[in-house]
Amino acid sequence: MDRRLFIASAVAAPLFVAGRADGADPESPKKGIFVPSGKGQDKELLKLAGVIPTDIKVAAKDSGGNLLAFEHTDMGKGGPHRHMHSDQDEWFYVVKGEFAFEVGDEKFRLKAGDSMFAPRKVPHVWACVSDKPGTLLLGLSPAGTFEAFLRHLAKLTKLPTEEEAEKLFAAHGMKIVGPPLKID
Repeated sequence: MDRRLFIASAVAAPLFVAGRADGADPESPKKGIFVPSGKGQDKELLKLAGVIPTDIKVAAKDSGGNLLAFEHTDMGKGGPHRHMHSDQDEWFYVVKGEFAFEVGDEKFRLKAGDSMFAPRKVPHVWACVSDKPGTLLLGLSPAGTFEAFLRHLAKLTKLPTEEEAEKLFAAHGMKIVGPPLKID
């Protein structure tokens, strides 16, 4: 594992503890879960809308619903609509490439090793802007139904229409509040 990724993961882990106040969660597994490099936890690469390669690293069931972690691997330019999560905080870590982010009214440019936190109820948008494919590690807490959202997108063969996207986001506690970032 890349040392920077290990350190970033260790530093970010406390941000995603959303369980009981005493830290115990009867739904959490009692053993470690190993996910090899380049694989998802279920050994299946998801292709969101037939385009964005995505690996689930920590499934919602693995953490008793406290955390979902996944990786968009070797994605081309672009990203999702500007949106906000009603109940989830989101953390991003750039593994490779360059990404533009807007969280609230602030703009950021992230490169490999940088991370970004987007709190719940704050509109945000991001996009890969590098000429070469980028890889982004993401974590959501609590997991909510975001994994089901990803798996639904993986069943699509093309990007959803605006109306379909709005309904899909709403079904999973999110709201689209603007277009994707424009890429030069």
